[in-house]
Amino acid sequence: VCSKEFRFTIQEGKIASLEILGGCDGNLKGIRSLVVGMDAQQVVEKLKGIRCGGKGTSCPDQLARAIEIALKKNLG
Repeated sequence: VCSKEFRFTIQEGKIASLEILGGCDGNLKGIRSLVVGMDAQQVVEKLKGIRCGGKGTSCPDQLARAIEIALKKNLG
C-alpha cells in the first residue's frame, strides 16, 4: 500500500489520535478526520476488507488490521 506507517492511540476503546505516514495526503487526512473519536472496533468493522484497485488490500484495510492487532494485544 502507499502508506508506510500508522501511528495511533486508543483510549477508552476510541481512536484518540492517528498519524499516517505516506500515501495520498488528502484521502488520509479525510480518514483521520472520520476515525478520530470513533469506537476502535467500529473502525475495524468499517474499514477491514476495503481494496484499492487490483491490490488485495488498501490503506484503510491496513489501518483496520493494525487497530485490530492493537485491540487484541490490549485484551490479552
